[in-house]
Amino acid sequence: MTEEPPNLSPSAKPWLVRIPEIFEPVAQEVLRRMGAESTTRLGPDYYLIKTATPEAITDSEVAKFARWNLPVDHTWPCNARKMVGFIEKAAQTLLAKFGPREPQGIFIGQLNPGSPDRYYKSLASNLRGRVLQLFPKLQADAVEEQDANAETLFCLVGKEGLFCGMQSPRRCNGLYPGGSMYVDKDSPDTISRAGAKIAEALHYLRMHRAPLPVGSHWLELGACPGGMTAELLAREQRVTAIDRSPLDVRLNGRPGLRFVHADVADFVPAAGVLYDALLCDLNGAPEESLAHVQRLAKWLRPGALIVFTLKVSRVETIDDPCHLFRKIVKTAAATGLKLFAQTHLTYNRHEFTLFFEKENLS
Repeated sequence: MTEEPPNLSPSAKPWLVRIPEIFEPVAQEVLRRMGAESTTRLGPDYYLIKTATPEAITDSEVAKFARWNLPVDHTWPCNARKMVGFIEKAAQTLLAKFGPREPQGIFIGQLNPGSPDRYYKSLASNLRGRVLQLFPKLQADAVEEQDANAETLFCLVGKEGLFCGMQSPRRCNGLYPGGSMYVDKDSPDTISRAGAKIAEALHYLRMHRAPLPVGSHWLELGACPGGMTAELLAREQRVTAIDRSPLDVRLNGRPGLRFVHADVADFVPAAGVLYDALLCDLNGAPEESLAHVQRLAKWLRPGALIVFTLKVSRVETIDDPCHLFRKIVKTAAATGLKLFAQTHLTYNRHEFTLFFEKENLS
């Protein structure tokens, strides 16, 4: 879909915004509130917009609906598949345009990462390989080596062409071009898709705080069947997992795991136990889930991490989930749980992942 008004503001600049397909019913309203004066659809969930108010993309109430964003400094609308020498031409252009700006790293992805067509995945990989040959040695060779506040050159490529820009990962709201972390949900060792959510959440957190040390103790509410539990254990974390249903048998006897077969409402930690982090992916009303978190927060250390899945009704309007979000954040803050980040993960559906820290109120 392309909407191009006759007169754009002189200050309107191009931005690439990723709004997950699940929010498509409200996508146009989200973009309007971001100040989009023109809109071009790219792939299943990218929008190239022109806006004079880019701060609304990252700092407004509707920012939560955008998984990733990028100021577009260079566009090359073309059909790379039919162009002889595309990789070399694109690589030389990127060097000329962005070399003087000294990006900390260069990462190139696909406009349609879920496509079964492998061509553009290979193209992105090959283009990055050639670009890295041309640029001087970069500070960040892998995504997790990036400084969250330093500028990276991000590029996305697809049948619509090549779109590039420089911005820090934190401002983009993701370390990858496009904001996705790919998790092998089809692996025989993957217990459930929820494991992919916590894997991506922990990766995302690197933009905001240092990873928890090995051996950190998590309290997990509603753990069954154990997808998230398995991912935490794989990262050498300790987990006390609570659920009325049993965990997957593949977790039996795993070092670092204590499973409590009980309702979360009935669980009381042992005297003297303090947790370093709490994970809540409970189903049911968000207010009820938060009440469990608030009750158990007294057993969290100051500065402890809380990863909370805010589950909303099917998103058909912007205002309803925004109202619920404000209510949850305000209620949490009243008991010393401070929101410091939020996102919509690749494996989230009608839900947002919120990150809180327990404040030291003493």
